[in-house]
Amino acid sequence: MVEAGLLHPDERIELIGGEIVPMSPKGRRHEHVAEELAQYWIARDAVGVKISTERQFNLDEATYRVPDIIVRPSTIKTYDLTGPEALLVVEVAETSLAYDNGVKSKIYASFGVREYWVINAMTLETRVHRAPTPEGYASIVAQAASTTLTPHLVPALAVRLADLDAP
Repeated sequence: MVEAGLLHPDERIELIGGEIVPMSPKGRRHEHVAEELAQYWIARDAVGVKISTERQFNLDEATYRVPDIIVRPSTIKTYDLTGPEALLVVEVAETSLAYDNGVKSKIYASFGVREYWVINAMTLETRVHRAPTPEGYASIVAQAASTTLTPHLVPALAVRLADLDAP
């Protein structure tokens, strides 16, 4: 679509069920929190795990997302990753909290993403979504920034967001 002149190369979009959906611009705080968390996890050098940031996540031929962070097995390239193979998907949100916790969480659940976190960029409160069903996540728990968050499938990446350099 870029080559055809329908989209600008820097335009932020996602594809949901074949429909192009514009993404909201990222704020300074969003960028800082996402970068600090990704760097923290990369430094942990968890065996058999890759941390991918801002990569296209192809859920099917008509649906792709661009999450802030994808934690995946190192044996699977991001482009080939399916929902159930993702170890953790993370979105950091400032203005899109309702969308990320609502519409986006239902999409990830319907494609079998086993764990999905939505981090409030301002407060660092995190909603941990687990147990996907076709209708959404069966378990959604809000966690304070001072709580140690442990990814169910990658416990080596446990993190306390309050300890990150995120002023």
